Amino acid sequence: MVIGALFFLIAMYFDKEYPLSILGKSLGSFLVGVLLLWITLPSLKYVVLKDYDVVSGKCVIEIDSSGRSSDADIEMLDTDEIFTFSDIPALDAYGKSIPYYCKVTVTKDHMFEISYKIYNPKTRKLILTGK
Repeated sequence: MVIGALFFLIAMYFDKEYPLSILGKSLGSFLVGVLLLWITLPSLKYVVLKDYDVVSGKCVIEIDSSGRSSDADIEMLDTDEIFTFSDIPALDAYGKSIPYYCKVTVTKDHMFEISYKIYNPKTRKLILTGK
């Protein structure tokens, strides 16, 4: 988005034509692109360098099936953090009354979820792994 907007702005400069609609669209897409980069670049650094953090503890898993897709929300009870994954774990039961022990791998700033592991809360035996 940023590169495309810069291309149009440079082309307009060399052609000496400055139509207001194209100038507005180019500046708007440039600003939106810079905003998106500003938001995602700090977390993208952690993904590229594979600098992850593991959050572990008791958790509950809830299924959110609003709209066309379904998501699994893993709520960590110790830290009050919620991590969302697009694949639904194949477990026997879900909900706030069914606690599990989970290990969720996230970026250092906790903005992007990488993977999860769900364990039996009593025996700590691995039940399920997902990405």
